[in-house]
Amino acid sequence: QVQLVESGGGLVQPGGSLRLSCATSGSVFTINTMGWYRQAPGKERELVAWISRGGATNYANFVEGRFTISRDNAANTVYLQMSSLRPEDTADYYCYAVVVISRDAISKTYWGQGTQVIVSS
Repeated sequence: QVQLVESGGGLVQPGGSLRLSCATSGSVFTINTMGWYRQAPGKERELVAWISRGGATNYANFVEGRFTISRDNAANTVYLQMSSLRPEDTADYYCYAVVVISRDAISKTYWGQGTQVIVSS
């Protein structure tokens, strides 16, 4: 069983920063892409950023250089450093990981439970 556990969400003032973490545990042979989505109230879930095992990254247009995704392959953990936060960044943030559980297995995407980020004064 593979589990993703997120941490780091909370309430922050506009212009502030937060760092989200997502640790993967369980039966893991290797993890390919890891990333973050978010879902604001009343809106659809949208991609924030992803990072490959080799460190290639991709960001949504709305990030505009304010967020940085990184990962620690040894710890099976992905991070999202968010700066210059805006009220419109308020959402539940979900991490995901494309996991291979054994040498002969195919990959499968697993999701965290979500962590709430509220940007408000």
